Amino acid sequence: MIRLTKLISVLAFLLCTNMSFADSIKLAVTTSFNNSGLSDVLLPKIESDIGVNIKLLVVGTGQALRLGASGDVDAILVHSQKAEEKFVNDGHGSHRREIMYNDFVIIGPRADPANVRSAESIKEAFELIKDLSVPFISRGDESGTHKMEMSLWRSFDFRPNHFGDWYKSVGSGMGASLNISASIGAYILSDRASWLNFKNKSDLDILFEGDKLLFNQYSFIPINPNRHKHVQSALTKKLESWLTSKTAETMINSYKIDGKALFKFNATYNE
Repeated sequence: MIRLTKLISVLAFLLCTNMSFADSIKLAVTTSFNNSGLSDVLLPKIESDIGVNIKLLVVGTGQALRLGASGDVDAILVHSQKAEEKFVNDGHGSHRREIMYNDFVIIGPRADPANVRSAESIKEAFELIKDLSVPFISRGDESGTHKMEMSLWRSFDFRPNHFGDWYKSVGSGMGASLNISASIGAYILSDRASWLNFKNKSDLDILFEGDKLLFNQYSFIPINPNRHKHVQSALTKKLESWLTSKTAETMINSYKIDGKALFKFNATYNE
């Protein structure tokens, strides 16, 4: 009788464990999304509404894409459109679904030695920083923010690899990079959500914003089940349906810090 009771207990434990695995998915998200604090608001509601426990892997966009390509996660939430489209075209993702957006801003010391506040475009802002060789922090980590920064420099025919010591590539996430910027009074490109949720603002401020080139789209990509049979495609569909629902729209649009919205929902609803 004792042996039978133990056996039943073991079977019950294994059953609960398997159910737990079946109802969990791995989602790779960017450090900027995690730094915003929005995940702390959304995840409990998602689990309550659809019964899916989401295990976040917080990495840069480049690493998230690599995790997705190797099948180490079930889906990714990233913000680098060209890299995302290539990822899907290469067969790693089943499709790309736009969820929300914010924008990038240039952060720098309030004294603004490069006079970036006077710039009328992001191109002019970058030119001012480059021409005066004032300290600039680059994330240097293949994240969506880093990819955007590199794309901007190159689109203006500037070559960061040839910049002097004023240009510092730190290989860090958004929060850590902002901390470095605060410690030395350097300029930095940041997504607005990370900046608004950043605690150690020190002597830093937003010095440039509003250029249409700084648009920052976040998209959800399920990993292709034809490429990786083990991915939880049914659960990622449930998650995608929730992320494109009116509930998600309300929660994303109403998430604010100090009265300022961090993201704007722009997904199309499921039919």
